[in-house]
Amino acid sequence: MSEKNQGRRQTARERLQQERQRVKARDKRRRTLIVVAAVVGVLGLAAVVGVIAANSGKKKSGSEAGSLLAPAGAQGKDQLAIPVGASDAPSTLTVWEDFRCPICAQFETAVRDTVHELERTGQVKIEYHLATIIDGNMGGTGSLRAANAAACAQDVGKFVPYHDVLYQNQPPETDDAFGDNSRLIELAGKVDGLDTPEFRRCVEDGKHDSWVEKSNTVFRHSGFRGTPTVLLNGESIFPDKGGERISAPNLKKWVEEANKGKKPGTERSTPSPASPAS
Repeated sequence: MSEKNQGRRQTARERLQQERQRVKARDKRRRTLIVVAAVVGVLGLAAVVGVIAANSGKKKSGSEAGSLLAPAGAQGKDQLAIPVGASDAPSTLTVWEDFRCPICAQFETAVRDTVHELERTGQVKIEYHLATIIDGNMGGTGSLRAANAAACAQDVGKFVPYHDVLYQNQPPETDDAFGDNSRLIELAGKVDGLDTPEFRRCVEDGKHDSWVEKSNTVFRHSGFRGTPTVLLNGESIFPDKGGERISAPNLKKWVEEANKGKKPGTERSTPSPASPAS
Protein backbone atom coordinates (compact mmCIF):
# COMPACT_ATOMS: atom_id res chain seq x y z
CA MET A 1 0.00 0.00 0.00
CA SER A 2 1.32 3.41 -0.96
CA GLU A 3 1.94 5.98 1.72
CA LYS A 4 -0.62 8.20 0.01
CA ASN A 5 -3.44 5.66 0.27
CA GLN A 6 -2.49 4.82 3.85
CA GLY A 7 -2.68 8.50 4.75
CA ARG A 8 -6.13 8.79 3.20
CA ARG A 9 -7.43 5.79 5.18
CA GLN A 10 -5.95 7.19 8.40
CA THR A 11 -7.56 10.55 7.72
CA ALA A 12 -10.95 8.86 7.12
CA ARG A 13 -10.68 6.91 10.37
CA GLU A 14 -9.85 10.08 12.26
CA ARG A 15 -12.84 11.86 10.75
CA LEU A 16 -15.11 8.93 11.63
CA GLN A 17 -13.75 8.86 15.18
CA GLN A 18 -14.25 12.60 15.53
CA GLU A 19 -17.81 12.28 14.23
CA ARG A 20 -18.52 9.52 16.72
CA GLN A 21 -17.16 11.68 19.53
CA ARG A 22 -19.37 14.59 18.43
CA VAL A 23 -22.46 12.34 18.34
CA LYS A 24 -21.55 10.91 21.75
CA ALA A 25 -21.09 14.39 23.20
CA ARG A 26 -24.38 15.53 21.68
CA ASP A 27 -26.21 12.53 23.14
CA LYS A 28 -24.65 13.18 26.53
CA ARG A 29 -25.79 16.81 26.45
CA ARG A 30 -29.29 15.71 25.46
CA ARG A 31 -29.42 13.18 28.29
CA THR A 32 -28.18 15.83 30.71
CA LEU A 33 -30.87 18.26 29.57
CA ILE A 34 -33.52 15.57 29.96
CA VAL A 35 -32.36 14.79 33.48
CA VAL A 36 -32.22 18.48 34.41
CA ALA A 37 -35.69 19.01 33.00
CA ALA A 38 -36.98 16.05 34.94
CA VAL A 39 -35.41 17.31 38.15
CA VAL A 40 -36.83 20.76 37.60
CA GLY A 41 -40.21 19.20 36.91
CA VAL A 42 -40.05 17.16 40.08
CA LEU A 43 -38.95 20.16 42.11
CA GLY A 44 -41.67 22.24 40.55
CA LEU A 45 -44.24 19.59 41.37
CA ALA A 46 -42.90 19.35 44.90
CA ALA A 47 -43.16 23.10 45.24
CA VAL A 48 -46.74 23.04 44.00
CA VAL A 49 -47.58 20.20 46.35
CA GLY A 50 -45.85 22.09 49.16
CA VAL A 51 -47.86 25.21 48.44
CA ILE A 52 -51.06 23.19 48.29
CA ALA A 53 -50.17 21.48 51.55
CA ALA A 54 -49.26 24.77 53.17
CA ASN A 55 -52.44 26.42 51.99
CA SER A 56 -54.42 23.40 53.05
CA GLY A 57 -52.81 23.61 56.46
CA LYS A 58 -53.55 27.29 56.69
CA LYS A 59 -57.12 26.73 55.66
CA LYS A 60 -57.53 24.01 58.25
CA SER A 61 -55.99 26.20 60.91
CA GLY A 62 -58.33 29.01 60.03
CA SER A 63 -61.37 26.79 60.03
CA GLU A 64 -60.52 24.78 63.09
CA ALA A 65 -62.94 25.29 65.95
CA GLY A 66 -61.87 28.30 67.93
CA SER A 67 -58.45 28.75 66.32
CA LEU A 68 -57.22 30.91 69.24
CA LEU A 69 -60.28 33.10 68.77
CA ALA A 70 -60.77 34.95 72.03
CA PRO A 71 -64.30 35.79 73.15
CA ALA A 72 -65.47 39.38 72.88
CA GLY A 73 -63.89 41.75 75.36
CA ALA A 74 -61.24 39.27 76.57
CA GLN A 75 -58.22 41.05 78.03
CA GLY A 76 -54.77 40.48 79.50
CA LYS A 77 -51.85 38.52 78.14
CA ASP A 78 -52.97 36.49 75.12
CA GLN A 79 -56.52 37.75 75.83
CA LEU A 80 -57.12 34.92 78.32
CA ALA A 81 -59.08 36.89 80.94
CA ILE A 82 -62.81 37.57 80.78
CA PRO A 83 -63.27 40.87 82.65
CA VAL A 84 -66.41 41.69 84.61
CA GLY A 85 -67.00 45.04 86.29
CA ALA A 86 -65.56 48.54 86.17
CA SER A 87 -62.15 48.65 84.52
CA ASP A 88 -61.00 51.31 87.01
CA ALA A 89 -62.15 49.43 90.13
CA PRO A 90 -59.54 49.78 92.91
CA SER A 91 -59.15 46.01 93.37
CA THR A 92 -59.00 43.02 91.06
CA LEU A 93 -60.33 39.59 91.89
CA THR A 94 -58.71 36.93 89.70
CA VAL A 95 -60.54 33.63 89.52
CA TRP A 96 -59.36 30.43 87.81
CA GLU A 97 -62.26 28.00 87.49
CA ASP A 98 -63.33 24.71 85.91
CA PHE A 99 -67.06 24.30 85.33
CA ARG A 100 -66.85 20.60 86.28
CA CYS A 101 -64.96 21.34 89.51
CA PRO A 102 -67.18 20.68 92.58
CA ILE A 103 -65.08 22.88 94.85
CA CYS A 104 -65.48 25.72 92.34
CA ALA A 105 -69.23 25.29 92.64
CA GLN A 106 -68.98 25.39 96.43
CA PHE A 107 -66.92 28.59 96.23
CA GLU A 108 -69.46 30.15 93.86
CA THR A 109 -72.39 29.20 96.07
CA ALA A 110 -70.70 30.64 99.16
CA VAL A 111 -69.63 34.02 97.77
CA ARG A 112 -71.63 34.56 94.56
CA ASP A 113 -73.94 37.26 95.92
CA THR A 114 -71.07 39.08 97.64
CA VAL A 115 -68.93 38.99 94.49
CA HIS A 116 -71.81 40.41 92.45
CA GLU A 117 -72.37 43.15 95.02
CA LEU A 118 -68.68 44.12 95.11
CA GLU A 119 -68.55 44.17 91.33
CA ARG A 120 -71.81 46.11 90.95
CA THR A 121 -70.69 48.82 93.38
CA GLY A 122 -67.34 49.27 91.64
CA GLN A 123 -65.26 47.80 94.48
CA VAL A 124 -63.67 45.05 92.40
CA LYS A 125 -63.12 44.08 88.83
CA ILE A 126 -63.21 40.31 88.28
CA GLU A 127 -60.98 38.51 85.81
CA TYR A 128 -62.24 35.02 85.05
CA HIS A 129 -59.86 32.42 83.61
CA LEU A 130 -61.15 29.04 82.47
CA ALA A 131 -59.41 25.70 82.95
CA THR A 132 -60.19 22.09 82.04
CA ILE A 133 -58.35 20.05 84.65
CA ILE A 134 -61.31 17.78 85.46
CA ASP A 135 -61.37 16.59 81.86
CA GLY A 136 -57.75 15.60 82.31
CA ASN A 137 -58.32 13.95 85.68
CA MET A 138 -61.66 12.24 85.11
CA GLY A 139 -61.85 11.95 81.33
CA GLY A 140 -64.51 13.45 79.10
CA THR A 141 -64.87 16.89 77.57
CA GLY A 142 -67.37 18.65 79.83
CA SER A 143 -64.89 21.21 81.16
CA LEU A 144 -63.87 22.19 77.63
CA ARG A 145 -67.38 22.20 76.20
CA ALA A 146 -68.78 24.26 79.08
CA ALA A 147 -65.90 26.75 78.92
CA ASN A 148 -66.40 27.19 75.20
CA ALA A 149 -70.13 27.75 75.74
CA ALA A 150 -69.37 30.32 78.45
CA ALA A 151 -67.03 32.10 76.02
CA CYS A 152 -69.85 32.06 73.45
CA ALA A 153 -72.10 33.70 76.06
CA GLN A 154 -69.39 36.32 76.62
CA ASP A 155 -69.57 37.18 72.91
CA VAL A 156 -73.04 38.58 73.49
CA GLY A 157 -72.46 40.06 76.93
CA LYS A 158 -74.12 37.27 78.91
CA PHE A 159 -71.14 35.54 80.48
CA VAL A 160 -72.05 36.26 84.11
CA PRO A 161 -75.62 34.92 84.12
CA TYR A 162 -74.65 31.88 82.07
CA HIS A 163 -71.59 31.30 84.26
CA ASP A 164 -73.92 31.23 87.30
CA VAL A 165 -76.41 28.93 85.59
CA LEU A 166 -73.67 26.42 84.79
CA TYR A 167 -72.58 26.24 88.43
CA GLN A 168 -76.16 26.08 89.67
CA ASN A 169 -76.74 23.10 87.38
CA GLN A 170 -73.33 21.43 87.70
CA PRO A 171 -73.49 17.63 87.37
CA PRO A 172 -71.53 15.30 89.69
CA GLU A 173 -67.80 15.40 89.02
CA THR A 174 -67.82 11.92 87.48
CA ASP A 175 -70.79 12.75 85.21
CA ASP A 176 -69.63 14.31 81.94
CA ALA A 177 -73.06 15.81 81.21
CA PHE A 178 -71.49 19.12 80.15
CA GLY A 179 -69.75 17.20 77.37
CA ASP A 180 -73.09 17.21 75.55
CA ASN A 181 -73.58 20.47 73.65
CA SER A 182 -77.35 19.99 73.70
CA ARG A 183 -77.28 20.18 77.50
CA LEU A 184 -75.31 23.41 77.39
CA ILE A 185 -77.76 24.87 74.88
CA GLU A 186 -80.66 23.72 77.05
CA LEU A 187 -79.16 25.60 80.03
CA ALA A 188 -78.76 28.70 77.86
CA GLY A 189 -82.55 28.83 77.83
CA LYS A 190 -82.36 29.90 81.47
CA VAL A 191 -80.62 33.15 80.42
CA ASP A 192 -82.85 35.70 78.73
CA GLY A 193 -81.93 36.19 75.09
CA LEU A 194 -78.97 33.80 75.03
CA ASP A 195 -80.41 30.81 73.16
CA THR A 196 -80.06 32.16 69.63
CA PRO A 197 -78.95 30.52 66.36
CA GLU A 198 -75.63 32.35 66.67
CA PHE A 199 -75.03 31.05 70.18
CA ARG A 200 -75.97 27.52 69.17
CA ARG A 201 -73.62 27.65 66.20
CA CYS A 202 -70.81 28.97 68.39
CA VAL A 203 -71.33 26.10 70.85
CA GLU A 204 -71.69 23.38 68.22
CA ASP A 205 -68.68 24.59 66.22
CA GLY A 206 -66.46 24.84 69.29
CA LYS A 207 -65.59 28.36 68.22
CA HIS A 208 -63.42 29.10 71.27
CA ASP A 209 -62.04 25.61 71.93
CA SER A 210 -58.44 26.47 71.11
CA TRP A 211 -58.65 29.59 73.25
CA VAL A 212 -59.87 27.49 76.19
CA GLU A 213 -57.10 24.95 75.60
CA LYS A 214 -54.51 27.72 75.60
CA SER A 215 -55.93 29.08 78.84
CA ASN A 216 -55.69 25.63 80.41
CA THR A 217 -52.08 25.27 79.23
CA VAL A 218 -51.20 28.57 80.93
CA PHE A 219 -52.93 27.36 84.09
CA ARG A 220 -51.01 24.07 84.12
CA HIS A 221 -47.70 25.92 83.87
CA SER A 222 -48.63 28.63 86.36
CA GLY A 223 -47.69 26.78 89.53
CA PHE A 224 -51.23 27.03 90.90
CA ARG A 225 -52.33 24.04 92.96
CA GLY A 226 -55.84 23.58 91.60
CA THR A 227 -59.22 25.13 90.98
CA PRO A 228 -60.56 27.36 92.16
CA THR A 229 -57.56 29.61 92.41
CA VAL A 230 -58.68 33.00 93.74
CA LEU A 231 -56.41 36.03 94.03
CA LEU A 232 -57.19 39.47 95.43
CA ASN A 233 -54.79 41.96 93.88
CA GLY A 234 -52.42 39.08 93.19
CA GLU A 235 -52.59 37.58 96.71
CA SER A 236 -54.13 34.14 97.18
CA ILE A 237 -57.28 34.21 99.31
CA PHE A 238 -58.55 30.67 98.74
CA PRO A 239 -58.99 28.66 100.86
CA ASP A 240 -57.77 31.28 103.33
CA LYS A 241 -55.91 34.55 103.78
CA GLY A 242 -53.64 35.10 106.76
CA GLY A 243 -55.20 32.16 108.57
CA GLU A 244 -58.78 33.36 108.04
CA ARG A 245 -60.98 31.08 105.93
CA ILE A 246 -62.67 32.57 102.92
CA SER A 247 -66.33 33.45 103.41
CA ALA A 248 -68.70 36.10 102.18
CA PRO A 249 -68.08 38.38 105.21
CA ASN A 250 -64.31 37.87 105.07
CA LEU A 251 -64.18 38.56 101.34
CA LYS A 252 -66.06 41.82 101.85
CA LYS A 253 -63.74 42.75 104.72
CA TRP A 254 -60.60 41.99 102.72
CA VAL A 255 -61.80 44.11 99.80
CA GLU A 256 -62.69 47.00 102.11
CA GLU A 257 -59.21 46.86 103.65
CA ALA A 258 -57.56 46.80 100.21
CA ASN A 259 -59.71 49.70 98.97
CA LYS A 260 -59.35 51.96 102.00
CA GLY A 261 -59.13 55.58 100.82
CA LYS A 262 -59.80 54.66 97.18
CA LYS A 263 -62.77 55.60 95.04
CA PRO A 264 -65.04 52.95 93.50
CA GLY A 265 -64.67 52.29 89.79
CA THR A 266 -67.16 53.69 87.31
CA GLU A 267 -65.72 52.94 83.88
CA ARG A 268 -67.66 50.11 82.25
CA SER A 269 -67.63 48.80 78.72
CA THR A 270 -69.62 46.31 76.70
CA PRO A 271 -68.02 43.40 74.83
CA SER A 272 -66.61 44.17 71.41
CA PRO A 273 -66.67 41.74 68.45
CA ALA A 274 -64.49 38.67 68.94
CA SER A 275 -60.95 38.94 67.58
CA PRO A 276 -58.08 36.45 67.22
CA ALA A 277 -55.84 36.11 70.24
CA SER A 278 -52.19 36.97 69.74
